[in-house]
Amino acid sequence: LSSAAASLLHIPPENQKLLISPKPGLQKPPFQPTPLSTLLPLSSPKFKITLLGTPSQEIDALNAEGETTKRKLEARASALASYRAKPTRTTGGSAGGGGIHTLSSSNISYTFQRLLPLSYLPNPSRSLQFLTRLRDDPGIRTAMSKHKFSVPVLTEMDPALHTTMDSRTLGLNRNKGEVIELRLRTDAYDGYRDYRTIRKTLCHELAHCVFSEHDRDFWDLTNRIEKEVEAADWKG
Repeated sequence: LSSAAASLLHIPPENQKLLISPKPGLQKPPFQPTPLSTLLPLSSPKFKITLLGTPSQEIDALNAEGETTKRKLEARASALASYRAKPTRTTGGSAGGGGIHTLSSSNISYTFQRLLPLSYLPNPSRSLQFLTRLRDDPGIRTAMSKHKFSVPVLTEMDPALHTTMDSRTLGLNRNKGEVIELRLRTDAYDGYRDYRTIRKTLCHELAHCVFSEHDRDFWDLTNRIEKEVEAADWKG
């Protein structure tokens, strides 16, 4: 039976499990080369065999997908590490290496010090333009200056690495302002999401520079930043 399943359904014996009822129950490989007729009541009306297994083609596809995801994670980690290795110039006080940097110089200091598109995704230059637009947005610049926010890295996130069957992550703030990641691209990588929607997510992530938990203080600050950004957006 195992050999027939392997031949007809392309499920290797090592990937098979046989659920035989009413007895002997679940059978796992390696299977003994014994005719079923000598072991089972084939004439019983309750006799049933259920094959559990995954075709080798599907397993190969899953393995390939896992390797692709692994390469993307390694590329992303390498890119972020290279940017973190470069010193970020600051003047005045700093909130510490792991937190948000607050500078006491001119208002231009309160911004995103580096923009980081993901070079292994299509059209990184387009992503850089998108990140630049966010950085230079009049509303974002005004809000960051008012709250003295200076973030070392603003980058995009890879949608495939932040999507599950139950959720889609739109933004991340790492170490209270060390790195902010935004979901710029559509899930199919065939375009970019709505600018104003992404900007609203950025307001949310900027509030995480101060508050980690989604408590009342966090939501009050998020709403305040959103209103400040809208009010200062003279471009419309």
